[in-house]
Amino acid sequence: MEMEAPGFWDDPERSNLKMKELKNLKDTVGQCKKLEGQYEDILTLIEMGYEENDASMIPEIRQELDEFVSEFEELRISTLLSGEYDKNNAILKLNAGAGGTESCDWCGMLYRMYTRWAERKGFAVEVLDYLDGDEAGIKSVTFQVNGLNAYGYLKSEKGVHRLVRISPFNAQGKRQTSFVSLDVMPEIEEDLDVEIDEKDLRIDTYRSSGAGGQHINKTSSAIRITHIPTGTVVQCQNERSQFQNKDKAMQMLKAKLFLLKQEANVEKLSDIRGEVKEIGWGNQIRSYVLQPYTMVKDHRTEVETGNVDAVLDGALDGFINGYLKWISVSQTQGTE
Repeated sequence: MEMEAPGFWDDPERSNLKMKELKNLKDTVGQCKKLEGQYEDILTLIEMGYEENDASMIPEIRQELDEFVSEFEELRISTLLSGEYDKNNAILKLNAGAGGTESCDWCGMLYRMYTRWAERKGFAVEVLDYLDGDEAGIKSVTFQVNGLNAYGYLKSEKGVHRLVRISPFNAQGKRQTSFVSLDVMPEIEEDLDVEIDEKDLRIDTYRSSGAGGQHINKTSSAIRITHIPTGTVVQCQNERSQFQNKDKAMQMLKAKLFLLKQEANVEKLSDIRGEVKEIGWGNQIRSYVLQPYTMVKDHRTEVETGNVDAVLDGALDGFINGYLKWISVSQTQGTE
């Protein structure tokens, strides 16, 4: 039997990663065994129903079958999370587009939607940076979602989100369209092979602010780092000291530049930045319509629902699963 390299288990980080991987594998095996047991129970119920010619068993069988299909689908979707960083925590940044108070209010609604989704999954949310809107809502917020496969699920949400509704801020009751962009990247703790020239960085400090509640340390010095060649900006104000904020911001910057380089595979500036879309008309990945009818529609996968309230309350799994299936099929067709 091949032994681990000496000192492996003495390294806390590598040891924790190994234990986490073992737990994930054990949980997956447990899920498979549970599904196998459910499948056998359903077959037994069906056989009993036939033998006894008992139609009253049909509702029970249907309920058992629905539960089986739901859990099987959840397990199947998890197998699509095979990307290098899909298992990692996710860092999300929401930015209100043009439209003032309307867009800031929409940004606040989306922040609530994602925190509610995280709660449903049992994930923890940590606010890293927060900027209030001038009158209402949020101008921008950066937050981290901690949980297994958080990035694998939430990478589907990257893009521009469009809202259509009767404005609560317009005395004439006119219908308004608002836009908010969402950027998503994995939390990558290991040291990435990304070279950053300090001359390419602009580092600004500012006083922490915003309605972050207990997540925001009001006395700490916030850090904003701009990577001038690509225009990438990262911010952090949540840590206890300026040095910790800078370390976290640099970690985020490295992860962002690493992803951009992966997407581009070339060194030209325009390619490193990837496809930069304006936060406005024609660039949305998803539309949320509250008036004159109710519908949420993903423009990539064509997944849609009329239950807008449920979606805004965190019921996003239908859209996330639809995206994972869609991207899996697209990748398969691309390799044929």
